[in-house]
Amino acid sequence: MISKADIKHIRSLQRKKFRDQHNEFVIEGQKLLNEALEHKPELIKTIYTSDLDQVEIKADLNIVEISNKELSQISSLRSPQPFATVCRKNSEEEIDSSLILALDDIQDPGNMGTILRLAAWFGIKDIVVSEGCVDIYNPKVVQASMGAIFNLNIVQRDLDSFLQEQDLPVYGALLEGENVYQQKLPQHAIILMGNEGNGIHSGLIKHISIPLSIPKFGSGESLNVAMATSILLSEFKRS
Repeated sequence: MISKADIKHIRSLQRKKFRDQHNEFVIEGQKLLNEALEHKPELIKTIYTSDLDQVEIKADLNIVEISNKELSQISSLRSPQPFATVCRKNSEEEIDSSLILALDDIQDPGNMGTILRLAAWFGIKDIVVSEGCVDIYNPKVVQASMGAIFNLNIVQRDLDSFLQEQDLPVYGALLEGENVYQQKLPQHAIILMGNEGNGIHSGLIKHISIPLSIPKFGSGESLNVAMATSILLSEFKRS
């Protein structure tokens, strides 16, 4: 059973205001739940499920069986999955890795989620997001990240101040930069990616040590920021 108050609370977590207020967010589906169980089980508050047979019961898990109708009431998905889990937000950790990804005003939830998924794949631990980025706990970001949100240290900072304080070289993705395929890329650096429509904010250009571009061999106006991030991360790791 789930109370009307709990349904109202879970539904409220679809909005950033209440996610911030309660320091909680919701994940949906077994894939995301498995990632949370494997990497950050301490963040799990309550698991709501319409398919209790698919849950491995553990003494320290708070599991509530609900109906499909109740599940649809708390889900943000058009086709609700059998699991909706309320999690506590991850606390920020100290940035201590040698290769850092910085994101300047990424707005699209799908792009943000995909970038987080890429970062986890390429072993990037620390992600710095600007204050103008889409909320990383937005349901669409969480879904697109495919659980990567539990594998990363994501911190929000004023990028101008953050980059000013760093000793690492900053490689910024710009349309008119050095050909990334012709560069010897270091393993100690900050990779700066810009907004979907406007690129890197003009006030941050002064921090860029080496501008990088991905050469065009065919047609098309530009690359999606998530696609561009995947290419740059691949090149940095390949080097």
